[in-house]
Amino acid sequence: MNRGLVLRLESLVQLRGACRQLRALSYRKVWGAQWKPVQASAHPLCSVLLRPQLWQKHRLVGVALAQCRHLATKEETKKKKKKISLTRGEVEIRQKMTIEELARAMGKDVDHIYEALLYTDINLDSLEPDSVLYEDHIKMIVQKSGMKYKSAKLKEEKERKNTDAVKRQVGNYPAVLTPRPPVVTILGHVDHGKTTLLDSLRKTQVAAMEAGGITQHIGAFLVHMPSGEKITFLDTPGHAAFSAMRARGTNVTDIVILVVAAEDGVMEQTIESIQHAKNAGVPLILAINKCDKPEADPERVKKELLVHDVVCEEFGGDVQAVNISALKGENLMVLAEATVALAEILELKADATGLVEGTVIESRKDRGKGPLTTAIIQRGTLRKGCILVAGKTWAKVRFMFDENGKAVDAAPPGFPVEIMGWKDVPSAGDEILEVESEQRAHEVIDWRTYVEQQEKLKKDVEAIEAKQKEHRMEYKQQQQKLAHLTWRQRKAVLYKANKHLLFQRPKDRREVAEDTLSVIVKGDVDGSVEAILNILDSYDCEDECKLDIVHFGMGDISENDLSLAEAFNGVIYGFSVKANDSIKKLADKKGIKIKLHNIIYKLIDDLKEELNSRLPPAVVETTVGEASVLDTFSVTVGKNKIPVAGCRVHKGLLDRKMKFKLIRRGNVIWKGSLSSLKHHKDDAQVIKMGMDCGLSLDRNLEFNIGDDIICYEETEVQQTTSWDPGF
Repeated sequence: MNRGLVLRLESLVQLRGACRQLRALSYRKVWGAQWKPVQASAHPLCSVLLRPQLWQKHRLVGVALAQCRHLATKEETKKKKKKISLTRGEVEIRQKMTIEELARAMGKDVDHIYEALLYTDINLDSLEPDSVLYEDHIKMIVQKSGMKYKSAKLKEEKERKNTDAVKRQVGNYPAVLTPRPPVVTILGHVDHGKTTLLDSLRKTQVAAMEAGGITQHIGAFLVHMPSGEKITFLDTPGHAAFSAMRARGTNVTDIVILVVAAEDGVMEQTIESIQHAKNAGVPLILAINKCDKPEADPERVKKELLVHDVVCEEFGGDVQAVNISALKGENLMVLAEATVALAEILELKADATGLVEGTVIESRKDRGKGPLTTAIIQRGTLRKGCILVAGKTWAKVRFMFDENGKAVDAAPPGFPVEIMGWKDVPSAGDEILEVESEQRAHEVIDWRTYVEQQEKLKKDVEAIEAKQKEHRMEYKQQQQKLAHLTWRQRKAVLYKANKHLLFQRPKDRREVAEDTLSVIVKGDVDGSVEAILNILDSYDCEDECKLDIVHFGMGDISENDLSLAEAFNGVIYGFSVKANDSIKKLADKKGIKIKLHNIIYKLIDDLKEELNSRLPPAVVETTVGEASVLDTFSVTVGKNKIPVAGCRVHKGLLDRKMKFKLIRRGNVIWKGSLSSLKHHKDDAQVIKMGMDCGLSLDRNLEFNIGDDIICYEETEVQQTTSWDPGF
C-alpha cells in the first residue's frame, strides 16, 4: 500500500475525532452547559481547527470539514428561521380592521379568522371578508393564533380641503338679468290626458307612440306659442310607480298645470301632484280636461279640489281654472294665455352669463352616442366644449340636441337640451355645474367620492355595532342556558351548533337560501330604473320569499348581466330595453330567464308571478266523508289487542286509500291511514253514507264513543305572495 495514502487516512481519522470534540463543544454552548476552553493537547489537530488562518496549509482539514460545514449551515438556517418567525409573530394591528386586512397582516387566510371566531360572541353568519372587527376581537384572534400584537402608529390625517363645486351667489345686478321662458310641469292622474294636451300644444303625436298609452318617462319640450312666447313644458308620468319623477319635475318648475279629467274627478295621483306642488311652493293652474264628454262635470271637480286647499278664482281663490278638451283642441289657447299671464306676474328672469347651472331631468345610455342627459339650464349659457360636473361624473360637452333631435349650438336659461359627452350616466335630479377645467372637474369628483365613502363607512360601522350588540345579547342568553355545563360540554355543544359555518365561506352562504329570488334590473333611462327600485323597496314579505336585487343599471341586456344571473341563479328584468339574438341564445343555453317589458305594471305582475313560483305549495285538505263512533271494542291479533271503532257514515264516504283523522271534542288527536276497514265481517274498500263499518288505525289508540272520524284528501295548491305594490 502507498505509504503516503496511509498517512493521509490516519490524519483523516484524527481530524474526524477533533471535529467531534468541537461539535460537542458547540452543543454545550448552545444548550447552556458551562464553557470549558479546549486544550490544544486534547487532540493534535485541535490547535489547527481553532486557528482558521492555518486551514489553507492543511488541505485535508478543508476536505474533512465539508460535512461539518454542511451541518453548521443547517443550524444557521434554523436559527434564521426562528428569528423570522419571531418577527412575523408580532402582528401590527389598528382599529377598524376588516377580516381580510387582519388575515393579510397575520399571513393567514380568511378561513383561519373564521375558525378563531367560532367560539366567540360574534355571529359568523353576518360576517363578510370586508366586515369591520372590534379591537378586542382583533387582539383575541392574534393571541389565539399564538402571535403577539402591537398597535400601529397612527398617522395624523390632515383635514382634507373641501374642493367641491358650488352654485354662484346671486348678486343684485338687474342689468345682467334677461327674461327666460317659464318652465311648466304638467301633473295629474294616469290617463287624464296630460300627454294629449301637450301633443295638441306641440301639434305632435307623442301619446300614440307610448307603450300602453301611458307616459313612463319625463319629457322636456320647448313650445312656441302663436303670440311668439316660448314655454318649456315638462310632461311627467301619472302612474303610481313614478312618484319620484313627478317630485323631480316640480323641483325645477315655475308653474304647475294640474290636469283633471272632468268625468273622473280627483284621483290618487291628483292628490299626490297637489302635494308635490305645495312642497315646491309652485303656483297651480287647473286644466279640467275631457269636457267634451257627456258625463263631464267640471263643477264637481272644482268642489272636490276644495278639500285639498285648491281654491279656484270663482270661489274666491287664486287658482285659474280652464275647461278644455285636449283631444279636440278646445280652449287650448285660453290655457296658454293663462300660463303666459302667470309667468309675466312672476317676472321670470335669469343671468345668461357666467358659469352654467342646471338640473338633470332624465338620463339614459345610447349605443351610438353614449351617456346622454336631458337637462334644464337655469343659469348661464351652455355651449360646446363646456366642462360640466353632475353627481360623481363629469362631461366635456361634445354635442347638444333639442327635443326633436336637432343639433343646437347654445342653450340659454329656461331651455331644455340633451347633452352628449358624459363620462358616465349621472342620476336624474343631479345638479349640473360648470367648472373651469378638466383638472378642476377631477378635483370635484374626487371630493364627492371621498365624502360618500366617509358617509358609507360611518353607516357601516353603526350597522355593524348594532348587529353585534344584538348578537352579544343573544350570546349572553345562550351562555346562561349553558352555565350548568362544564367547559368541555359547553364547547362540544357550541361546536355541534356552529360546525357547518366553519367550512363555509361567506360567498357560499348565499346559495344556502333556496327561497330567494335574485333579480337584475335594466332600464332605458335612470328614472325608469329608479321607479322600479322604489316599487321593489316596498317589498315586505321576506318571510315568504326573499327578494335580492343583485344589480341594476341602464342599457340593453349584456353578457355581464348573464354572468351575474348565472352566478346568483337570478332573473333579468328589462324595461324598454332590448336583448340581441346572441344574448338570447346564450341565455337559453345557460337556462337564464330574460323578461322584457314596455309597461311598468306588467313588469311588476311578472315579478309577482316569479315570486309565486318560488313559494312552496300549500297543502289543502278536502273532506271526503265523515263518520261517528257509536261503539268501541277490541280484537286479538296474535298476542296483541287492537282497538276497533264501530262507526256510521253520516256524510260523504270513507275510502281506505285516503287519509283519516280522529277528532275528539274539536281537537285533532291523530292523523294517518287505516289498518283495516270492514263492513260486517267483510273487508271493504269504500263505505258509503248511511252504512255501518268497523275500522282500526295504523296506531294503537283507544276510541271514545262520540269521536268523529274524518276522511280527507290532500291536494297541493300554489301559494301567492301577499305583497301589494300599491297598484
